Amino acid sequence: MRIHYFQHVPFEGPACIADWAKAQGHEQSFTRWYEHPHPPAPSQTDMLVIMGGPMGVYEEDKYPWLAAEKAYIRSCIDAGKPVLGICLGAQLIASVLGARVYPNDQKEIGWFPVQFHADIAPSPTTVLHWHGDTFDLPENAQHLAETPVCRNQAYIYREKVIGMQFHFEITMDALEGMIRHCGHELIPAACVQSAADIRAGAHHIAHTNELMFRLLDRLEKLV
Repeated sequence: MRIHYFQHVPFEGPACIADWAKAQGHEQSFTRWYEHPHPPAPSQTDMLVIMGGPMGVYEEDKYPWLAAEKAYIRSCIDAGKPVLGICLGAQLIASVLGARVYPNDQKEIGWFPVQFHADIAPSPTTVLHWHGDTFDLPENAQHLAETPVCRNQAYIYREKVIGMQFHFEITMDALEGMIRHCGHELIPAACVQSAADIRAGAHHIAHTNELMFRLLDRLEKLV
């Protein structure tokens, strides 16, 4: 299988998703929009994985490549390819599907439990959050998960398209990268943990990676 990643900043890569793909023997390629915004033809991709980033989907004036990225995502969805979006990736898919994406009432950063309404994870499961935006549920999408702070945490569309606000894919290296580059966002608030508390939650990584692998196994069967 040919997996193509959309990466928006150097410090938010595929993390454990790349480990899974390597173990499965899949081909992996990248479009790093911040370096070289020229993705391959959609026909050369079997599954699209859209990573996170600190920008908003509505910031096309600041990040003009967002328009091209959205068009590519739309083409993959229309072609019936599996598409997985994480954090910003979930917001981009929601926008492509016609849903509103906007700043949430408060940021959610750190390890907090999510209530799941489907079999992708036990409910509740504690996962890593790092987001300030939210989105309305896309039309015809199934609502999968929520927290008290952010109702639309995950959704599935046409069985092959999944968006998740949280980070099942996180590894310790990736976690340190997010703290290093986005630590300025860790302003004390009800749902914003300190860097020390976020590091202390690293014992959740093994379980969330296991859930990520299970989800990828599910998408792999749909190619």
